[in-house]
Amino acid sequence: MALRRITQETFDAAVRENIDEFEMDPDDALREAVEQFQSQGVDLSCIVKAVPAVSSDDKQQAQTHEILQALESLRIAQDSPDSTKVALDIKCFSEQCSLGFAQRYLAAQKGAYPIILSYCQKSVGDQVATLASLSALAALTDGQPDLFDADGKNFLLDVLKRYHADSSLTRAAISAVRHSCLKHEQNRQDLVKAGVLPLLTNAIKQHSGCAEVVKEASGALRIMTFDDDIRVTFGHAHEHAKMIVLQHNGLKVLIESAKAHDDNISVLSELCATLSRLAVRNEFCQDICDLGGLKLIMTLLADSYESAELVRQVLSAIRAVAGNDDVKDAVVKAGGVQLIVIAMNRHVTISAVCEQGCACLSVLALRKPNNCKVIMEEGGALAAVQAMRSHPGIVHVQKQACMLLRNLVSHQPNYSQPILDMGVEALILQALRTHQDCGDAAKAALRDLGCQVELRELWTGKRGGITN
Repeated sequence: MALRRITQETFDAAVRENIDEFEMDPDDALREAVEQFQSQGVDLSCIVKAVPAVSSDDKQQAQTHEILQALESLRIAQDSPDSTKVALDIKCFSEQCSLGFAQRYLAAQKGAYPIILSYCQKSVGDQVATLASLSALAALTDGQPDLFDADGKNFLLDVLKRYHADSSLTRAAISAVRHSCLKHEQNRQDLVKAGVLPLLTNAIKQHSGCAEVVKEASGALRIMTFDDDIRVTFGHAHEHAKMIVLQHNGLKVLIESAKAHDDNISVLSELCATLSRLAVRNEFCQDICDLGGLKLIMTLLADSYESAELVRQVLSAIRAVAGNDDVKDAVVKAGGVQLIVIAMNRHVTISAVCEQGCACLSVLALRKPNNCKVIMEEGGALAAVQAMRSHPGIVHVQKQACMLLRNLVSHQPNYSQPILDMGVEALILQALRTHQDCGDAAKAALRDLGCQVELRELWTGKRGGITN
């Protein structure tokens, strides 16, 4: 059932009523209002849950939130010659936006976007002012890509071209680009057509020593390959990935950048995530290997297995590039199976790592009997069973583990009994009962393990008569 929504004014009125009519103190009044609306099934994710401040003059008393006070100051000061005050007002607005989505949403509802964009356009030529207004624009649009219009996109592209040598301005502009493209296919397509991809790859090359720019630009490139806008039936994710690789040398740019930040876990995690999104074709997987990307990834896994987030991203990258059969063999020869199993055992309580680890081993085992032998010898099947035991409620872990077990025995039936001896049949049956989405993978695993399973014939291929 869809949650109900209310306006900020309705919520604030309820808080004020609790204070005025029921003589509650502000904190209790706020808590009571939140509980009241939540009990009624109201979605409060877009509501600023704070007691409005009261400002007064000779004529009236007005209640307003700090984000709206900051916005009103900017509205009044649009033509003010006092640049110092304007800078302080913009900084205050950015800080309020950073408090949460509800503040940003309320500001947008009250017309913040055209005001901030106006400041952005006026500031071009002054690097300090441009950075301040651009930061406010990036903060406001976080989670609100629909705010962007043609003027905003043109401004961002202009900043990236005009101030390409300034790392701070480049980072702020790319942050705004990233916010404008997340869950918004049209913005992605418009920016790609306008030439944003070479600006992003050039930013990584030009500011290769600046970790924050590299992270932002890598993240922006990855978002260009997303297909996350539910309003669009077909996106250009695959086309954008090919453009990044073929037209803008994206694989080499990212791998070289990773080599320059081999001690920065957050940067490496970001770069691995982006590489995995670009491995969309067999030859791209091989290119990553030939450019030294696979060696880099394997080194990361060996040196940084204590970091669960980096391990997850590295495993995701291995899973992606191992779509190429030759790369599968290269991963196994490099000791990848042992490293994957170690990482899974080290982070067995973290479902995302277990999911990606099972998926990696499943891909490595697919159509590769020799790889299956290595996986069994290194304890890969046991690691998958332990993952299933540790995360019975996580469908993706159960599904990937079932796929791995099925791949291990589909061409090597002699592994069935050793795997069954691990107690896997009961775990698969439990997954089958618990998770509908796990049905096909679980039944295939049971079938190939030689267990009893009911396979329903959905269609026999025979035509029947048509009756009126």
